[in-house]
Amino acid sequence: MKKNKQVRSILAAALLISSISVFSWINCQVKKSTGGSGDIAEPKDPSPDTIANWAAVSSGLHASMGSIDHRYQKSSIPQLEPRSDWTGSAWRGENVSAQMVLWSKDPIRQVECTFSDFLDETGRILPARIARARFVRYVITDEFGDGCGNRAPENYAATLSPDILDNAQECDMKGKTSRPVWITLKVPADAQPGNYRSTMKLTALGQEPQSFEFDLEVLPRLLPPPKEWKFHLDLWQHPYSIAKVCDVELWSDEHWESMRPYAEMLADAGQKVITTSVNETPWANQTEYGFDSMIRWKKKTDGAWEYDYTVFDNYVRFMMNMGIDKQINCYSLIPWTAQLVYWDEATARNGAVKIEPGSKAFVEMWTPFLKDFHSHLEEKGWHQITNFAMDECDAEDMRKMLDLMDELAPDFGIALADNKKSYNLFPGHIKDLSVSFTSGSIDKEDLEYRKSRGYVSTYYVCCADEFPNTFTFSPPADAVYLGWYTTAAGFDGLLRWSFTSWVEDPLHDSRFQSWPAGDTYMVYPGARSSIRFERLVEGIQDAEKIRILRDTFEKDGTETGRSKLKRLNETVALFNILSRPQNADALLNHGKQILEELSR
Repeated sequence: MKKNKQVRSILAAALLISSISVFSWINCQVKKSTGGSGDIAEPKDPSPDTIANWAAVSSGLHASMGSIDHRYQKSSIPQLEPRSDWTGSAWRGENVSAQMVLWSKDPIRQVECTFSDFLDETGRILPARIARARFVRYVITDEFGDGCGNRAPENYAATLSPDILDNAQECDMKGKTSRPVWITLKVPADAQPGNYRSTMKLTALGQEPQSFEFDLEVLPRLLPPPKEWKFHLDLWQHPYSIAKVCDVELWSDEHWESMRPYAEMLADAGQKVITTSVNETPWANQTEYGFDSMIRWKKKTDGAWEYDYTVFDNYVRFMMNMGIDKQINCYSLIPWTAQLVYWDEATARNGAVKIEPGSKAFVEMWTPFLKDFHSHLEEKGWHQITNFAMDECDAEDMRKMLDLMDELAPDFGIALADNKKSYNLFPGHIKDLSVSFTSGSIDKEDLEYRKSRGYVSTYYVCCADEFPNTFTFSPPADAVYLGWYTTAAGFDGLLRWSFTSWVEDPLHDSRFQSWPAGDTYMVYPGARSSIRFERLVEGIQDAEKIRILRDTFEKDGTETGRSKLKRLNETVALFNILSRPQNADALLNHGKQILEELSR
């Protein structure tokens, strides 16, 4: 999803070939290190801190609790007052995060974090396994610059960004370096409200153990499981990238197993949409690895068409079995390449035909397919949740496509990612609409009309949006803003075009030749999460909490309830903004403080 059609045409002409070799260091299975430094060799720092006075740091391992809003640089000495305690609160069923920072002028080996059970004053227990400490690894990033468009690395400042949450249980540290540790507390839905305390032991070879106290207040309110969240999350999947980077045969047993942990991550974030491709390269290979078609088109020797839905069916069933089953989006009736690729039985090779919307070829190619596909989806029971999805199409092309759909398959849903505000030309057609953050929100009357019809209305961010976004250089709080803005602007959720569209060397260098670093993926090979993904989910949780509290206060009927609702709405309204406020972190923390107070 990119806003510049000129760039798109360049990409379409280039058709980047996804045959780049995969390095042996990439591990695509979830594993825990049995010791040593883990399984990622970090890249060399392209811009190290040359003025840090490491000589003034006393020997040994230093550690302190830090802020989840800050990215701590590897070669810098953290400017932190020593803190060995953390205090926070959470709803039942909520995940909360903390960040600790380690630093040492000497090499340190076998650093490990171990939690005790969480106990309240009555002896009730939350098991230690609700806490997880992950060492944060560094990846090369760049800067926003001009946003969209091809970019040469030498034209953008490169730095190391702490983003990868590693799965290794232990970590070695080199001298004169810092190492963040991301801590996640997953509060059970059946936890009893109260104040719980745990001690985290920080140990390392040859070092005195250090203790950190974690005080967690479990509030009485309940956050439902992610599958029940109303927030409409649409992160586009890229199964072909997973096969390439994991070096497994496409759609083999190994491929399905490789995809499982990423589907789990999506389901735990409340993902609602299954991303499918019904033709080759619907986005003209704008990523390192292209999209194949999940449906095999075959032109038989007698001129008849035959469609093999095996991969499509298997992928949909796989995602549904993982708990993602609200919607299927099919890309695309208007592919960026403006062509359809098929297998020609007569010549025993692939053929291709240009399908400009409204052309004779467009009608001739789509007519038999739409009829056959509709029958297939009806047989599967999926036709009511399936949309044909278009990405940043011209209004006239949309009109020609919709004319054909009205004639052949009027009950098919239509999804559109719109950066031209052309949605209002087709008010009754677009079941799933996502507007570009840059182009502005949906008009109020249009939004109300869509809500009255039960249509989904979201927004998206991409390479055009410096704030808020999830680049590897973005301030961590930006990802949380996405959830707050969703609620403040009256949207149903968020679309983000990239989840695992990995670059050539994703565990080391997040830069790509066309977009700001990190734009093409949210998580890392080996099912490693990221700081930005964790905080995106945090913002979604906040949006769900706001929704639940609004419902509660609206039903309350008392003066107290009305007062709380007014305070909540006034706070949320502060986040209906299109540019970064000067006090971004302070504003977000103010909003979260009000949300916590109203949760009591």
